Amino acid sequence: MSPAPSRFSRLLAMVPYFLARQGIEMSVAAAELGVTQAQLKTDLEQLYVCGLPGHAGGDLIDIQFWDGYVTVLFTAGIDRPLRLTGTEANVLLVALRMLLDAQGALAGDAIRRAVAKVEEAAGASRAVVIDDGTDRAEHPASAAIREAVAAKRALALRYYTPSRDALTERIVDPIRVQVVDGTSYLDAWCRESQGRRIFRFDRVQEATVLPEASNPPADVVAVPVALPTHDASLPVARLAIDPSAVWVVEYYQARLLEEADPADPTAPVLAELTYASPEWLARLVQSLGGRVSVVSDDERSRQVRALIDASAGAALARYGAVAEGGSPR
Repeated sequence: MSPAPSRFSRLLAMVPYFLARQGIEMSVAAAELGVTQAQLKTDLEQLYVCGLPGHAGGDLIDIQFWDGYVTVLFTAGIDRPLRLTGTEANVLLVALRMLLDAQGALAGDAIRRAVAKVEEAAGASRAVVIDDGTDRAEHPASAAIREAVAAKRALALRYYTPSRDALTERIVDPIRVQVVDGTSYLDAWCRESQGRRIFRFDRVQEATVLPEASNPPADVVAVPVALPTHDASLPVARLAIDPSAVWVVEYYQARLLEEADPADPTAPVLAELTYASPEWLARLVQSLGGRVSVVSDDERSRQVRALIDASAGAALARYGAVAEGGSPR
């Protein structure tokens, strides 16, 4: 049997349901709707005081059910299907497009079917929505993650952690999937670290659904988590980032300390970045060609700058050896 719908969904469907089955016995209706007779009576009592704005005698839904049978006397217009306006259709289509671009939280095929249904329902009232045909291929691990969450199964992951520049393998108990700023995240309990962790879909290299049930601690599941999260035990560096490299903030989950200055579009922005390895942070800063610099002055930040200077000095020495006719070592 399919799961019973939520009460709100059930209430929306009840008037046309009973209108098409005038005089149906309450016990039969309760069985078809997947609820108890007591719940059905409560729902009908709720419907009896619903209707059009004003809530006067002729505006409320009128359903008779006192004798054990249900008859609709007045629908207050809820039996008439609504047609989306062009604006409403476009809002839905744009929202669906954003979900499609989020890559992971929902199946792309399901979203495209929803788009087709909205367009068909809107009909001639639908305004033109530009589709540039740039849908990206779904990440290979996304389907497995969704399956594990829906089936409440554990997951085996191979995950890339940028702050450590490393691939790790771990078993996790999925809690939920969330989308933040167009990025899909898996909220899960990590058995290896014995803690709650957040995994970006696009950094999961492989995901395998395991036969065992997902069993995160109940006290952890009950507490919502802000996304993305950061490990407080790791060091933090303050960075000055050129506006041309501000994408670093989003990609490496840094925290902006100040927004770009509209009066000076060339001024760097300040951000804090959590990292695990000074060598990794030094390589990151070097790879960005001077567009990012470490400006914090704690011992670890000074170590990072020393690594950058030593690497730059070694590179210059190699270039000098080549220029003098030698060979790089």
